Amino acid sequence: MKKSFAIFLLTLAFFQVEAQELHYGFTKDNLATQKQLEAKFLETVDFSRFRVHLETISSEPHVAGSEANHKVGRYLGETMKAAGWKVDFYPYDVYLAPEPGESLVEIITPIRKPLNQQEYVLPDDPYSNHPELKKGWNAYSGSGDVTAEVVYANYGTKADFEQLKTLGVSVEGKIVIARYGGNFRGYKAKFAEEYGAVGLLIFTDPGDSGYAKGLVYPDGIYYNESSVQRGSLLTVPFTGDPLTPFEPALPLDGKKQVTRKKPEDTELPKIPVTAIPYGSAQEIIGAMKGKPVPTGWQGGLPFTYRVEGGDALTVRLKVEQKREFVRINNVVGMLEGSTFPDEWVILGCHYDAWSFGATDPNSGTSMLLALSESLGKMANSGQRPKRSILIAHWDGEEHGVIGSAEWVEQLKEELQAKTVAYMNFDAGVAGRNVRGSSSPSLKHLMAGATHAVTLPDSDQTIFDSWAGNNAEPTMGALGGGSDHIAFYMFAGIPSLSGGAGGPTLYHTNYDNLHFYEKFADPTFQMGGTVEQWVGIMALRAANADVIPYKPSRYAQDLVTHFEQAEKQIHAFSANFSGFSRSKAAISDLASTAERFEQALESALDNNTLSNKQLIQLNKKLLEWEKSFLMKEGMPFGGWYQSLYGSIDPFSGYASWVLPAIQYSIELKDVSSMEKWDRTYTEAIKKLSQRIANSMDLMKTN
Repeated sequence: MKKSFAIFLLTLAFFQVEAQELHYGFTKDNLATQKQLEAKFLETVDFSRFRVHLETISSEPHVAGSEANHKVGRYLGETMKAAGWKVDFYPYDVYLAPEPGESLVEIITPIRKPLNQQEYVLPDDPYSNHPELKKGWNAYSGSGDVTAEVVYANYGTKADFEQLKTLGVSVEGKIVIARYGGNFRGYKAKFAEEYGAVGLLIFTDPGDSGYAKGLVYPDGIYYNESSVQRGSLLTVPFTGDPLTPFEPALPLDGKKQVTRKKPEDTELPKIPVTAIPYGSAQEIIGAMKGKPVPTGWQGGLPFTYRVEGGDALTVRLKVEQKREFVRINNVVGMLEGSTFPDEWVILGCHYDAWSFGATDPNSGTSMLLALSESLGKMANSGQRPKRSILIAHWDGEEHGVIGSAEWVEQLKEELQAKTVAYMNFDAGVAGRNVRGSSSPSLKHLMAGATHAVTLPDSDQTIFDSWAGNNAEPTMGALGGGSDHIAFYMFAGIPSLSGGAGGPTLYHTNYDNLHFYEKFADPTFQMGGTVEQWVGIMALRAANADVIPYKPSRYAQDLVTHFEQAEKQIHAFSANFSGFSRSKAAISDLASTAERFEQALESALDNNTLSNKQLIQLNKKLLEWEKSFLMKEGMPFGGWYQSLYGSIDPFSGYASWVLPAIQYSIELKDVSSMEKWDRTYTEAIKKLSQRIANSMDLMKTN
């Protein structure tokens, strides 16, 4: 069956089933036009463009700050301009480590043995011999040259270091070796330094990704013995440039200057840290002679892991890594809306990578670039979106989600006044499994668009594959690790993050086009498929008469999250009486939200809203998510201002819903729960009132 005919049949069936419900926010008069527009868009997507862009962007390593990365940025801008988008570059001078510098790892005693720090050159992989590939490294490492005994610290979590203390094992003056997983790598360094270690080695254990899981690269999808996961160690209590919290890191040579912290006053690592492959870790751990590790600490290497190496085993770790000001550039294109140009739907993905970045991030970058061409064609044919659509390509993400954070800090007030949604697609086409996470008000939009797109070489829609037998796909809550953070957790803008996942050689030199074509998507059809899904979401958000937020989802999700929080607290405090105020406020919120949705459905069905009412109503809807903003921020970091969602400050990646409460749970601080019950009650009541005020605007005169 030809792709175009398959799309036609799918579109016909889709529009016959629950079209009004899935197109939430449209009047009956405009629904037919939107359905025609979506059918046209699905046909417009050129599946070949994704591969063209991916091969161009991922042809050479391009770390933030490098000329190769600037070249990628220029290509992104030129491509969007050619597609009819207005393109702006946003430069920032940020403080980072742009190069690994000099490093070495070697066993000194009992036998001197230099250890490998870089991926093997493979005959099957023509990219593995690129002259610009670097050793494994961790950006923001401290510099130093240390020789010491070794302690194994499992995943290097806070609990792991505490267990070492319980076992009577000190890391004072030792080099710690820890495996990736369990928390953000920066916290491994932070905890190692806090407990007195003089250096840290991090490796990916074969039990987590290696021969214990299956065939290793180039025969399979798992890390081989030379694979090294690179990554940043930045763990400051905010997101973005470490010297300019709350302010954009504007160019040092620009007209406007901002106050910068002194580098010595930042919380950056002081000890040397570097990543190594498990082939090198095996040489160290295999020579350790101490007591066997506790239950759960054994990895996949073929011997019993030991906690200590003993005084006969010493290792040298040297890192000389320069930190300096580096120019990065965000590339932001705008397709101006025909009716509401000052209401923005923003899509984004970063473009800097640790090496080639074929899956992470540039599969997402290439998909969005192809989407800019498809939407440009639509606009050129007279089918311009009603709201402005922006596509942003962020720089400096790998070093600490820097580029997007600086942009949001720079434009915070304008973004809060104009932005309908931020949609993030980091590594957006890394396989065939479409998944996503979202703030409550956008879950309906994300799930609804899955009905519109069929998977390649399949009769299944994305919905069928993702939801299975469930009424809707399972969507998670937003956590850390990518460019939605500043929009959602700092500025209070509804956000979602999604894409198609699959195998990945995460942050290694093997994340290249050879791996992508062999394992991620050999037919190069998922790029166009994800583009269709993302485009449908963007077009519905851009064209709906009323911004398609479903407030009932706030109440639905809040019930679940407060129940989970109470269960966590009861596990260590049987006398806790619960969040009675918040739960009563959620009940009122559910009632108000239901009335709003019924009133909106009636108004849209009967076409009773004037243009003036629509403008006023949409302006009110933009206030909803900001009901959860707390100016003084969370107790673990004032930059994180959303009471609803935050990163987990102990792991750096995980999602924390109700973060102020979750922080107190981590500290087992029951005494603060009454205060937080009052705080959350006020926020929920504020949201209810804003929904009620929005409903009042729909009343006929």
